[in-house]
Amino acid sequence: MSDSVHVAVAIIANQQNEILISLRSNSVHQGGLWEFPGGKLEPSESTLDALKREIKEELNISILKASPYKKIKYQYSDKTVLLDIWWVESFSGNPEGAEAQQIKWQAISRLNENEFPAANKGIIMSLQLPQKYMITGAFESHQNFKSKLETSLKKGISIVQLRCKKISETEYKQLAEISINLCKKYNAILLFNTSVEIFKELSANTGKTGLHLNSQMLDTIQIRPIEADLLLSVSCHNSKEIEKAKQLDADIILLSPVKETRSHPGVKGIGWNRFLEIANNINAPVYALGGMSEADLADAKQYAAQGVAAISGFWG
Repeated sequence: MSDSVHVAVAIIANQQNEILISLRSNSVHQGGLWEFPGGKLEPSESTLDALKREIKEELNISILKASPYKKIKYQYSDKTVLLDIWWVESFSGNPEGAEAQQIKWQAISRLNENEFPAANKGIIMSLQLPQKYMITGAFESHQNFKSKLETSLKKGISIVQLRCKKISETEYKQLAEISINLCKKYNAILLFNTSVEIFKELSANTGKTGLHLNSQMLDTIQIRPIEADLLLSVSCHNSKEIEKAKQLDADIILLSPVKETRSHPGVKGIGWNRFLEIANNINAPVYALGGMSEADLADAKQYAAQGVAAISGFWG
C-alpha cells in the first residue's frame, strides 16, 4: 500500500504575469525538477496554516491573503499525493531561497510540464488556459460567421470550439479555414468538434489547436486519438464519461449541465455544490457548461472551475 501525502501548494504571481517556482533538491522525491512552493501538512494543521508556515520557511515571505484554487490527487508508483493548491493574493517581504534552493519568476506561457513533477501537469494547464471558453453558435452566412467570430475574439475570447451541427463536411472545412485564419490573427486556441479523421486533415499548420470529443464520440474511442502536444477537450455529463476522459488523458473537461438551459428545458442542472465535488476529483481543468455566461465566472472560480463555457453567452 503506497503512502499518502497531503501537500499545501502556493501559486504566487507578480505584476508581470510570472509565477514563482523553485528547484527541488536532487536528494528528494522527484528531485532536480521545478515545483510550485509549498510542503506537507503537519498533524492537525490546517492547509492554510501549513501553507503560511512552509512559504515562510522556504521563501522568507509572509502570506497575507490566499484563496483555494484547485485540488489534484496524483498516484505515483510509490505514493499518492494530494496537492491542495492556493492562489496567494498578497504577501509581505521579498522572496528568496531561504533553504538554499534556486528560485525564479517564470512567465506562465513558458511553464513546461516536462520540467515539473507529473502531478503538476494539471496546475500548469490550468494556469495557461483562459477562464472563458466559447463554443460557436448559429450564423446566417459564412460572412456572418466570420463577423461573429472576429467580434468575439476582439472582446478577448482566446479559446474557441468550432461546433457546427447539421452541415456538410465540405462546409465544416470552409468554416475551419475562416476560423484558423482568425484564431491565428488573435493568438487564440482553436478546438475542432469533428471526427478524428477530419481533425487530422485540418490540424496541420493551424497554430494552437486541439480536438473536442462530444459524449457520442467519447463512447467510441478507446485510446487518446491525438498527440500529447495537442489539446484534447471532452464533454462529460456523468461519472462513466469522466472516467473515460481520464483514461484518454483529456486536457480539458466540459462538465454539464450546471444549470437548466433553454436548449434542454426541464433537464435539471447538477448545481455548484455537485460540480465542486466532481471537479475536485479531476486533475484536468474543468469548465462549467450549461446556462453559463460571464456573470457566472465568480461562482465558477469559487467552486473549483477553470471558468465557464458557453455558446450564447459569448458568441458574437
